[in-house]
Amino acid sequence: MGPERSGEFMQYTIDGELAQVANLTLDKGNTCWASKGSIVAMDPGLGWNLKVPGGAGGAARRMMSGEGVALTFLQASTDGQRVTLAANQPGKIVAWDLDGGPVITTRGSFVAAFGPQVEIDVRVAKRAGAAFFGGVGLFLQHISGSGTVLVHGSGDFMERDLGQEEAVLVSTGSLAAFAESVDYDIQGVAGCRRMAFGGEGIFMTRLTGPGRVLLQTLKREPARPRRGPRS
Repeated sequence: MGPERSGEFMQYTIDGELAQVANLTLDKGNTCWASKGSIVAMDPGLGWNLKVPGGAGGAARRMMSGEGVALTFLQASTDGQRVTLAANQPGKIVAWDLDGGPVITTRGSFVAAFGPQVEIDVRVAKRAGAAFFGGVGLFLQHISGSGTVLVHGSGDFMERDLGQEEAVLVSTGSLAAFAESVDYDIQGVAGCRRMAFGGEGIFMTRLTGPGRVLLQTLKREPARPRRGPRS
């Protein structure tokens, strides 16, 4: 079992090796947003329903983001209610403290968010080229406010803390999440032979600091349908 940590008001641990899970303990009135289909097990005193963050205005953008229109919204009716959350494929889970700034998660990397004031929205990608050719996607999930976000990465995580104007090139499917302060665009792969036989595609995503970047060592598989808690 991993070390016990706490957000503003919620205890949680991140456990496991090949396919990590997050174990959360909620007291009465505590709430948590979770990705649809992420619940592995939960106590009977913990209620859940499907809810659209930000109301109906963001529903269309959420659908385009690939994360689904609604998220799972958990709320405890008594103290000490536990829930276990997991992603839909093997990998690691890492916590992102929103006090350090908002985070942008790519498709399939959001697990949960909780805290006194968490806001979840979908933003249009800053660069059209990165959206269509870099693998980042046109619509990205943006989480801000005060609290903790749990991010999933396929395989293992590689973390980079980019300085001002420091850049890194990322292969398609290898980007899990990054700070709002990080700029992103695409860069072409030079040379016809590398384009045809290099296996990295024609473009790579260029991330420019300052800010934190979370990379995943296994390229993410296409998302499977999620239908609420697992049976």
